[in-house]
Amino acid sequence: MANEFTYKCVNCGDSFPNEGILYLCPHCSKLNKSGEALKGVLRLVFPYALIKRKLELNANYLEENNYLCLLPLKSLSSLPPMQVGNTPLYKVEMEKNNSSSVYLKMDSLNPTFSFKDRASALVSAFAKENGIDTIIAASTGNAGSSLAGICASQKQKAIILVPENAPKAKLTQVLMYGAKLIPVKGTYDDAYDLSLKLTEKHNLYNRNTAFNPLTIEGKKTVSFELVQQLKGAPDKVFVSVGDGVILAGVYKGFEDLLEVGLISKMPQIIAVQAEGSSNLIDNLTREAVFSPAHTIADSISVDIPRNFFMARDFLIRYSGIGIKVSDQQILSASVDLARNFGVFAEPAAAAAYAGLSKYKSENKIGQEERIVVLITGNGLKDIGSVSSQIHFPEAVDPNTYHFQ
Repeated sequence: MANEFTYKCVNCGDSFPNEGILYLCPHCSKLNKSGEALKGVLRLVFPYALIKRKLELNANYLEENNYLCLLPLKSLSSLPPMQVGNTPLYKVEMEKNNSSSVYLKMDSLNPTFSFKDRASALVSAFAKENGIDTIIAASTGNAGSSLAGICASQKQKAIILVPENAPKAKLTQVLMYGAKLIPVKGTYDDAYDLSLKLTEKHNLYNRNTAFNPLTIEGKKTVSFELVQQLKGAPDKVFVSVGDGVILAGVYKGFEDLLEVGLISKMPQIIAVQAEGSSNLIDNLTREAVFSPAHTIADSISVDIPRNFFMARDFLIRYSGIGIKVSDQQILSASVDLARNFGVFAEPAAAAAYAGLSKYKSENKIGQEERIVVLITGNGLKDIGSVSSQIHFPEAVDPNTYHFQ
């Protein structure tokens, strides 16, 4: 039963069989123009009714098979040898006298220290099963370093395009993993568009977020894990949002579990964006008008949310909400996470926690609620952004120093 699925277009609703590589809807993709969100993003539909019947006979069916029947793979052995996913879930205490529980989902502990390893692992496994040895991607840094590391472990080649101002730590990862790095003058969106041109011209396999529907399938695995770890669905999940693919992945994972009857409710998803890069939540109820992004949180700094249509549909259909946080609130959240819980998160990851802090200040958290914050990237990936929050002391003379 593994690998049984069809593709369905988010925009027109047309379905397509699983017959090799398919990026976008063949009909809607003809409407795509440079500078617009992608039309024709595809979602994968699995044989939910059949899986549900198997679960009725054996409640542990999905866990025993490691959710393979809900993944677009022939075998789990195609996945990288490194452990991707199965990341810790830490319970933390934000305030006393509140019976709700807050958990940090630590995807910063993936092999390349970011959530993006989930998507890269699945794309790499699919490539392996289909005899593909080279993968290309555009990235602000995390997706690129992730793909580079995963490909290195799978003996595959990676080509990574990044905006020229991407954080040096992430570029160092890309180069250390042996990938071909192509810095692009301009923004992430310029790198993204160039990667699509190279994909078509040189017949390369593209990992780009949203463009390749398997990226969403890889990211949805976090929802499977949360249900396993919490023994049921959480009440709220706070997610940092840029392109909207992690958000869609979280929704897709829970939706798959709803379809097979493993959970009975969809958690409320809170999409957190930087004030200077809020093109998704600003356009939920109007015709989309995108603005240039400006934020210290480079991983969610996006002029055009490529997965806009799917992410918006999920948020509206399941009554999710959006929250905007300032760069200062993101920096404060970075400090709070580090000093209160020992968690060093990059700004884009800390944005989700900043969203929770803002939500708690403006709304009442229900009693007994279980709240999850996704920590999507390690702080060492972008130490320049938090330099204003720390002070390096001067060296002391060991002969005259007196401790105070």
